[in-house]
Amino acid sequence: QLQLVESGGGLVQPGGSLRLSCEASGFSLDRYSIGWFRQAPGKEREGVSCIGSSPGDRDYAESVKGRLTISRANGGKTVSLQMINLKPEDTAVYYCAAIHLAYYSGISYGRLAATYEFWGQGTQVTVSS
Repeated sequence: QLQLVESGGGLVQPGGSLRLSCEASGFSLDRYSIGWFRQAPGKEREGVSCIGSSPGDRDYAESVKGRLTISRANGGKTVSLQMINLKPEDTAVYYCAAIHLAYYSGISYGRLAATYEFWGQGTQVTVSS
């Protein structure tokens, strides 16, 4: 059973940066498609980014394009989400999700929650002055 753990959240001022990380104890994530989602209070969960099997297979929600970058790190063991120029509307709990590449390796449905089998508990990101 894949257990995902997110880290790197926190409080940051508008315009600031954070780097979120997703890892799984005892597993390398290089065999998984990964999605990052966020949920703000009173709002539906939103898929903000995903990464598939190929290095160029990345997708972003329009609301975060140019400000978020998803990448595999630590030799593929983890997946990072670099966030810059953060805005108050980015405040949310951020979750990573995974599905084995054998079941899904693309990005067309990578920002849909139903694509994924495994989910982390989330990390809070608060953007406020």
